Amino acid sequence: MRIERLDTYLQRVGERPRVLVRITTDDGVEGWSEVYNHGPDLAFPPLLEYLFEQIRGVDARRTSHVNQFLLQSSRFPPGAMGLAAIAAIDHALWDIAGKAAGLPVYQLLGGAVRDRVRVYAGLYAAPDVPQLVDTTAELSERNGYTAFKLSPYRAELHRNRFGLVAAELGRYFGEVRETLPDAWEFGFDAHACLWEPHQAVALAAALEPNEPLFLEEPIRPEYFPAWARIRSEMRVPLATGESLYSPNEFLSLLSVQGADIVQPDICVVGGLTQMVKIAHLAEAHLVPVAPHNPLGPLATAANVHFAAATTNFSILEFKPDPVSWCHDPYEPVNGHLELRPERPGWGIEIDLAALANDDWVHWQRRVPVKPDGSTAWM
Repeated sequence: MRIERLDTYLQRVGERPRVLVRITTDDGVEGWSEVYNHGPDLAFPPLLEYLFEQIRGVDARRTSHVNQFLLQSSRFPPGAMGLAAIAAIDHALWDIAGKAAGLPVYQLLGGAVRDRVRVYAGLYAAPDVPQLVDTTAELSERNGYTAFKLSPYRAELHRNRFGLVAAELGRYFGEVRETLPDAWEFGFDAHACLWEPHQAVALAAALEPNEPLFLEEPIRPEYFPAWARIRSEMRVPLATGESLYSPNEFLSLLSVQGADIVQPDICVVGGLTQMVKIAHLAEAHLVPVAPHNPLGPLATAANVHFAAATTNFSILEFKPDPVSWCHDPYEPVNGHLELRPERPGWGIEIDLAALANDDWVHWQRRVPVKPDGSTAWM
């Protein structure tokens, strides 16, 4: 069962571009994955082809061997795009390994430790409370969600005194708690827009009276002592990890007690092979894993199998964007994604007919500009 071919497809998930990957073995078994769109996304097909030429002919079931080889072949740390490409290859090979064994991938990881995977709905904004009531009611009725993630920025971050930004957040979350069901949970994603640690502490203090699920990534990820500081001064759960790449970086964060929850992205850290190592490190530090997952059906599938077999998994991010290329994506039922023990590999099917035409959409990040003309983190 040798790696024979790699194909890429330019597609979309909702309004975001996505590169899909198919690896085919010499006996016709196919494995599928999607690439994290760090951008520039059009750079991924030639990068994947370059990596593929290094592993052509290797036994496709040797997932750990291929993953380690590709990391070592980079010589220097491969960074965001390199690790995203390695993750895509890793996931396609895990899909093949499951299909070759006739088992779901989570069985190859030691079997399920849970029967279903809890999810929260990523809303990525801070809508007015009446609009939030309507949106969450629809999601709860249709999919049974009891947890949601919002933005903490009601007032424009870069054009207001920060104290006003924090005060408005406190008023907003108080109104959310008074209006929506008390049993529901709300996390807040600050998106690493802050640069000063004391501002992160102020946001946490604004949220504290109403018990958020977590405050996610309030500051930039690079300086771990700052994370230790803000966690020591905060009284709400501090979450981070989507901007970290390796088990070594997560170990550095965990060693300084810089997070209550870690949020690695399985498509960023080099794939399921590396994700399992990160989860073990977190478990040894008594820290749960709540994966970052704003992508599509194939990334969600990889996360479902990881979560099914991981003892310190807590909750998974889920973004319900439409796609044309997946027949049967995992969809929440009663706020959970159900396992599919009867299906080998990832347990989903890709519509090859839908991939016949490129369904591409250009997207790029927009960097905020402050009133003085300088740029800011977004």
